[in-house]
Amino acid sequence: MDEIPIGVLFATLFILILLSAFFSGSETAMMALNRYRLKHLYDQGHKGAIRASTLLEKPDRLIGLILLGNNFVNILASSIATVIALRLFGEVGIAIAAMLLTLVILIFAEVTPKTLAALKPELIAFPVSFILKPLLVILYPFVWLVNLFANGVLKLLGISPDDDNTEMIALSREELRTVVKEAGAMIPKRHQQMLFGILDLEKVTVEDIMIPRNEVFGINLDTDPSQLEEQLRSCRHTRIPVYHGTLDNVTGIMHVRKIPLLLESEEITSETIMAQCVEPYYVPIGTPLHTQLSNFQREKRRLGLVVDEYGDIQGLVTLEDILEEIVGEFTTDPGYNKDIHEQEDGSYLINASANIRDINRTLNWDLDTSGPKTLNGLIIETLETIPETGTSLKIGHYAIEILQTSHQAIKTVKVRQLTDQREQQIKELNETGYNEKRSEI
Repeated sequence: MDEIPIGVLFATLFILILLSAFFSGSETAMMALNRYRLKHLYDQGHKGAIRASTLLEKPDRLIGLILLGNNFVNILASSIATVIALRLFGEVGIAIAAMLLTLVILIFAEVTPKTLAALKPELIAFPVSFILKPLLVILYPFVWLVNLFANGVLKLLGISPDDDNTEMIALSREELRTVVKEAGAMIPKRHQQMLFGILDLEKVTVEDIMIPRNEVFGINLDTDPSQLEEQLRSCRHTRIPVYHGTLDNVTGIMHVRKIPLLLESEEITSETIMAQCVEPYYVPIGTPLHTQLSNFQREKRRLGLVVDEYGDIQGLVTLEDILEEIVGEFTTDPGYNKDIHEQEDGSYLINASANIRDINRTLNWDLDTSGPKTLNGLIIETLETIPETGTSLKIGHYAIEILQTSHQAIKTVKVRQLTDQREQQIKELNETGYNEKRSEI
């Protein structure tokens, strides 16, 4: 070492610091690659992505190679810096060299390249993979030896590097929602809503979107022929349940295109109507939407009668109802709901029979949907009784006033979304005992 010129030692030290930066940046860039974008580029035939994917198939070997090279050049750089310091400053120079070299490596060989690699992983990873891949072949015996001991330590900890790590890149439904949301301007907002709708199909059941029994329009075959004709003429639905007496006795489903044939016939009777019907199709009330969508497709049906565990009809669900969960309403403007009417003071008059999910979607609210499906049910569950007109209560961040009730249900309510200041005022009133019921405001 004493015969080597000091200039050569400085040049060697400079090269070693560059190599240290190379290995440091390579490690961060390879590990920071977006695996889904990498897979996409791989499928597109991108050469850099193909090389990077090949290296990442065995991450223990890749990390072993990078750390082997990084530690080797760092230790060699430390040795050369010590020699330079001894020749320039004597034994005191060893401490000076240690401090200076630590600062230089930290700034130029660690923080700077790793930060750049974290911000621009593809810019770094794809070019360096061209060097790392042949380097792995050359240094494979050393890498294998290092991994042999490292993997042995992992096995003592109960971890096998050969285990399938696909669960590390598998995303849950909520994680996929986050990915779609973070896509921002890359995906139009309407398309984002459609993707959210698809992801939500699994956790939503037909009960959440069905037309409730009391709103189902059907043809009662037990009425007079003149009334049958009137019912047919007033029908505004594509498919109509046909029944005897009550909706529990559905005998068929008739398509609206059959009505002109019936109206042209000499006499409209239950027999002529039944001749134009198909057998009803029944759907269990707890069926998830994604399952029912498949069932409709398999059975070639577009309408199903929702039944509970006792076989009683609870409502009606159509293929259009499920599709609207994905793409939004077909027949109305976005954000419009006939059950919701905005007031000048910022509150809303809402039909209490309205579906909570429809209210949340229309007003961008977050009323609880885990229990009752309608606003009427949610209020009654909260109060545990049918309230009188004029009763007020708070559910979540919403103040609700009962405007109209009947003996068995709430008809109309006035709802206002509370500000943080208003919620604090209500909390103070409750704590001071001004309200006899903590649910009332």
